[in-house]
Amino acid sequence: MAKKSVASLRTSSKKLVKAIKMVKSPKTGAYTFVESVMAPDFADDFFNAKK
Repeated sequence: MAKKSVASLRTSSKKLVKAIKMVKSPKTGAYTFVESVMAPDFADDFFNAKK
């Protein structure tokens, strides 16, 4: 199960998004959250990445 969230952040001239996805650990089975701030163009790549 993957849960994802995108929040829009606006700085002076750039538009950035903060992407958060929930990743299940294969070793323990626990869920962790992975966060990243990036340009909106790279958000889909972030969510589609396996790790």
